[in-house]
This record gives sequence, structure tokens and C-alpha cells, in this order.
Amino acid sequence: MANFTAADVKKLRDDLGAGMMDAKNALVEADGDYDKAVELLRIKGAKAVAKRDDRATSEGIVVASAANGAATVVELASETDFVAKNERFVALGDKVLAAVAAADATDVASANAAEVDGKTVLDVVNEAAAQLGEKIEIRTVRRVEGSAFEIYLHKTSQDLPPQIAVVVAYEGDNAAEARSIAQHIAFANPTFLTRDEIPAEDIEKERATVEAITREEGKPEAALPKIVEGRLNAYRKQVALLEQDYAKDNKISVAKAAENAGITIQGFARVKVGA
Repeated sequence: MANFTAADVKKLRDDLGAGMMDAKNALVEADGDYDKAVELLRIKGAKAVAKRDDRATSEGIVVASAANGAATVVELASETDFVAKNERFVALGDKVLAAVAAADATDVASANAAEVDGKTVLDVVNEAAAQLGEKIEIRTVRRVEGSAFEIYLHKTSQDLPPQIAVVVAYEGDNAAEARSIAQHIAFANPTFLTRDEIPAEDIEKERATVEAITREEGKPEAALPKIVEGRLNAYRKQVALLEQDYAKDNKISVAKAAENAGITIQGFARVKVGA
């Protein structure tokens, strides 16, 4: 019979998050060799992760931090909200964020390659996936540079961790107004900071769409250019943050609100779980 104790089983469970029978069976197969049992469980976990590759990850959490002139937002995705609110998963989100931010990662590939505890973030995430029994992945990474930052994390459900993360980079001293603008972004979901950042191809695609809609409405041919341009301006106002009506006071734009507060918005990021 394999030479191991109940303490060995408990240690294996604590170290790898394995089930009792999985830990016990691994020690039996390894003939009591703890290190070999660890390797066996990791191999088993890796196989389980591979089998889940084609599963959808529509739940998860968002985490954000700012330091040294940059802010980082990470979306860590899971299959179910049950795992999303698991303490181990939430702790994993914080651990991954710290590693990704330290590596100055700007996308998923560089985030997965970041180092944490002598391993890559991808390895750590996959080990957690094996322990929690679900596919887990980094789905979104955003990095914003600026002078100062305000971070707003919004819960769409009180039963879950934050599902929307907003970072606002700004110059100035009014943190309270920067936070209000971050809350506005969470609600209004702009895509660009200014209208000048909207790609020309996006404008032309929208132009073709609104022109087709306007013709379908039977508007006079002579009036088409003015109507189409008006609708394009409405589109620009919808997607560009500084053009939007400010949620806190819809009589002014976000740009005017920032000006009144003595701050300059330098950039932003908004990430929503599953979006």
C-alpha cells in the first residue's frame, strides 16, 4: 500500500485545490511520492483544460489598477457566474492584474506571457481552471497612460463582483469630477475620446446606413445631404465621449463639464464582462 498520510492528502488539496478523492488517488498512483502526485494532478488538470477549449466564457470579473503613469484593466472570464463570485477566482483576478500591470502588458498575448510566481500568467490561469472545473481565460486587456487616474468599478448585480470597469486618465486636481465622468462612461459607453478619433471607414459605413434609411423614409432628394449630415453628427455625438451630453447635467457636454471642473480628459477605457 502507498505510504502517505491524511496530512499529505490535505496538503495536496490545499496546494492544488484538488478534490479529496483526486488527491488521494494521485498519491496512490504515485506510491506516496508527493512531488509525483503533484505532477499527475497537473497533467490531469491540463487535459481537463484542453477539453474545455471550445466552451464559451460569458461570465467573469473586471479588475483595474493605476500606478506610475499608467492604468490597466483586465477582464478575467469564466463559464458561469457561480465561479465568477468564487473567492479563489476573485483572488486570481487580483493576482493576474498585478502581474499584467507590472509587465506593462497591452493585450491578451502579452498579458498571458507575463510572469507571476516563476510561471507565466497563462499557466497560473490554466491551473486555476483545472482546480475550479471551468474554462478560465483573460479576454480583455486595456492600458491607458495619463497624469492622474480615476477608477470606477460598477456592479450590475449585487450578487456578483464588478462587471463594468472604467478608467479615466486626466490632468488636473478635481478627482470628484473625474469620478463622475467615469460613472458617465460606465452608463453611456462611448467608443472614442473625440470625434477626430473616429476612423474614416466607420464614418463612411454609418453614412451609407443613414443615407439608405433616409431614402427608405421617402425624404426629398434635395434634402438628403442635410439630413444625412445631421444624422452623422448625431452618430459622432453618440460614440465620442467629449461630444456626449453629460449624464450628470444633460444641458452641457462632457467636454464642457471637464472644462468647468478644470480638468483635461486624456483618455479612458471601459470594459464590460462578456461584451
